Amino acid sequence: MAREFSRTDRVGQQIHKEVASIFQNEFKNRDPRLGMVTVSGVEVSRDLAHAKVYLTYFETDEEKLKLYKQILEDNKGFIRTILAKRMRMRAVPALKFHQDTSITEGMRISNLVSQTLNEDKERAAKVGRDLDQENADESAPK
Repeated sequence: MAREFSRTDRVGQQIHKEVASIFQNEFKNRDPRLGMVTVSGVEVSRDLAHAKVYLTYFETDEEKLKLYKQILEDNKGFIRTILAKRMRMRAVPALKFHQDTSITEGMRISNLVSQTLNEDKERAAKVGRDLDQENADESAPK
C-alpha cells in the first residue's frame, strides 16, 4: 500500500508547524520589531536540503515589509537552530523566506469583482429608469 504523503510533504508540514510556533513564541522576544507574520506554506526540495517558507505579512507599507524581510534574513540562523532542536532529522533544510501575496491578490480581485457588479447594477437600474420614462412619455395623451 502506497503512502498517502511523500516524505517531503511530511517534512514540509512539520517545518510549517514548527516555524509558526517559533514566530509565535521565541522570535517575538528576540526581535519585537517584527510585526504580525503568518506562515502560509512550506515547500521542501526533494533532497530535503532547502525549504521555501511562504509568509503573509499583515502590513502594506513597503518600508516596513523591507524591514521585516531584513529582520528575517538576519535571524535565519537562529530560526534554523531552534528548528534543528525541535525536529528529529540528520540535516535541517536551509530556509528561504518568500512573501505570499495570494491573500492580498485574492482580496484585490474580489474587490474588483464586487465593484464591477455594483457598476452593472447601477447601469441596469439607470436603463430601467430610462425605459420607464420613455414608456411614460409614449403613453401620455397628446
